[in-house]
Amino acid sequence: MDEPSGESGTPPQASGLRPLRGHLWALVVLLGSLASVFALWQVAYDREMRAANVEFIGRTQELADQLQQQVVSYELVAGGGAALFASVNRPTPHQWYGYADGMELSRRFPAMVGLGFAGYVSQGRLENLQVEWRQAGWGLLDVRPDGDREYYGPILYLEPKTRENLSAIGFDMYSEPVRHAAMQAALEGGHASLSGPVHLIQQGAEQATSLLLYLPVYRGGERPATMEARREAMLGWVYVPFRADRFVAVVLGDDNDMRFRIHDVTDGKSQLLFASSPGEAQQPPAFTHAVEFDNYGRRWRIEFDSLPLAEAVPRLGSLQNTLALGLFASLLMYAVAWMLARTESRAQRIALRLTENFRRSEQRFRVAMTYSAIGKVLLDSEGAIVEANPAMGTIVGRSPESLVGVRFDALFEDDELSAQAAHADASTDAAGVHRTTRRLHRTGGEPRHAQLTYAPLPGSVGQDIVGLVQVEDVTERLRAQARVHALNRTLEARVAMRTRELSQANQELEAFAYSISHDLRAPLRAIDGFSRVLAERYSGALDDAGQGYLGRVRNAASRMGELIDALLKMSRLGRGAVKREHVDLSRMAADVVQELREAEPERDVQVEIAGGLSVEGDATLLRNLLANLLGNAWKFTRDRESGRIGFGTQSGEFFVRDNGAGFDQQYVDKLFRPFQRLHDQEQFAGHGIGLASVKRIVERHGGTIRAEGREGEGATFYFTLPGERPEH
Repeated sequence: MDEPSGESGTPPQASGLRPLRGHLWALVVLLGSLASVFALWQVAYDREMRAANVEFIGRTQELADQLQQQVVSYELVAGGGAALFASVNRPTPHQWYGYADGMELSRRFPAMVGLGFAGYVSQGRLENLQVEWRQAGWGLLDVRPDGDREYYGPILYLEPKTRENLSAIGFDMYSEPVRHAAMQAALEGGHASLSGPVHLIQQGAEQATSLLLYLPVYRGGERPATMEARREAMLGWVYVPFRADRFVAVVLGDDNDMRFRIHDVTDGKSQLLFASSPGEAQQPPAFTHAVEFDNYGRRWRIEFDSLPLAEAVPRLGSLQNTLALGLFASLLMYAVAWMLARTESRAQRIALRLTENFRRSEQRFRVAMTYSAIGKVLLDSEGAIVEANPAMGTIVGRSPESLVGVRFDALFEDDELSAQAAHADASTDAAGVHRTTRRLHRTGGEPRHAQLTYAPLPGSVGQDIVGLVQVEDVTERLRAQARVHALNRTLEARVAMRTRELSQANQELEAFAYSISHDLRAPLRAIDGFSRVLAERYSGALDDAGQGYLGRVRNAASRMGELIDALLKMSRLGRGAVKREHVDLSRMAADVVQELREAEPERDVQVEIAGGLSVEGDATLLRNLLANLLGNAWKFTRDRESGRIGFGTQSGEFFVRDNGAGFDQQYVDKLFRPFQRLHDQEQFAGHGIGLASVKRIVERHGGTIRAEGREGEGATFYFTLPGERPEH
């Protein structure tokens, strides 16, 4: 009975719902991951905000404490001045200067305008004070503002003595309400008291908020117990004037990113003492915080503003990146889930296709094993045959089934050591395939030679197959190669015999040349001798024509002798081995040119020889080569007023160049033939074998030579010498 349509009997409706369920699960994954990302981001956001706020509050409290400590340090400075009055009934201005100078106020307390003392003077003692002041030589004490008051508080001492501070001497601070309140609080309480915001006399027209810290000074240095006693014992106040902006700047130091405002809120009234950025348009702060504290009788309130959110909580930027990454990861998870649902059906189709491909691949392998003309066997890890094809059975003379289980090495006649040596000599490539040739034992026949190709071949899972061996019968091929080797040996013997015959012929030719030259020299000497005797004894009997004929005979005999010498010299170039050594061509050419100059010192020829030209060759032959080429250049520049000869290299070739008579390029092939001349003997003497000798020398070194020239413009000879090593 046929199954319903769909895989494994699954109904078509269920198969159609699978992709839909996969997409629904992908949507659930997306929503869940988005909810998790937003929840985690909110938790991290709140944590960062709380941590930044706590850090901000800690910094504000630290700054408030530093401001208080700075005022305390001012009190200590004032306390030192009060101690000076306790030790001396009334210190002189010089003593006060000494104390203030020792404190190094400008360096240690840059916010302080100075350190001063204001006396507590009743109306009845004011004139006496002015008289005493003038009698002590301190000048005129001008107490201002004018007017009658019960008590005065004029500034008597103020260090350092700057022009601004000197202008404040004599000012009655007790007459000004804000200062009066702080001075009265210090007098009655017996402790330091801070004033509200004031404008210092020293500041002139400058608009700046300043403060004064007063410390009462009592007669005897001790603080009386009662208020009446304190009034009676009161001498005055040591006071410290300081500017609010410099005071805050000293406390802040490099920490200038804090934004805050300081208000004096004493008695419920708010007075601005300092603002870090007055009137500056800024972004809304991330956090705000206010700190209130009592400061020497005054109530201060500091309102702090943090930096904008992006600067106050810099890690929020990374949280935003984390949120974006989380959203991206959620979308990526959704895409992965959607792709998994989409590819599930594709995976099933691919699996079916791979199964079919594997089946066909196995079928192709079986066909190749069965119908291949080359023997093939599969081996296990022990070297035994797992499977053999029919061609292998034909090669060994056995059925393929009978070979299963037989050790592969048992099919060969060479022993195990020979097999190992054959494997060692075999060539192996990068894929592990190696080849060798062994002697095969064939049942019922003569031994055969087989070429083996070993290749690693993995078997199926759980199957013990490690390799494939291809066996090819190469007996006939080896026999053919043996016949070819025998024929080659026969040909080599024939070549050797022909070489010996050629060598003997050359020797006979050289002997013939020597014999001919010897036989020719005897009649030439006779002709030359008798013609010389005839010229000496019978010259008077000969007319001018006879004398001319006799001269021609003698010149011809001399010319014939020179030709015989040149022929012998040329024949010697072909004999003997080339003795290769390092030869400096530049130096050798210079020696040749020097000999030419000594032979014709009257000639002025410009010769340029490139340096560092050297080769490996026969020094004697190479000197002959340069002597011929440079000698020709020297000879054929004879008719030039300024002859020029050059020797160097160009494009891998050596060259000898001159600006002499030159030659017609169409006759260039005749230049290197023996006894061929392109110029008359009377114009340029020579035998016509110089360039032929040059060509033979170059060819004996394995090189080539060529020439270029134009009539009347000079010639250039190019030649190569394999193994040249130019050093320049």
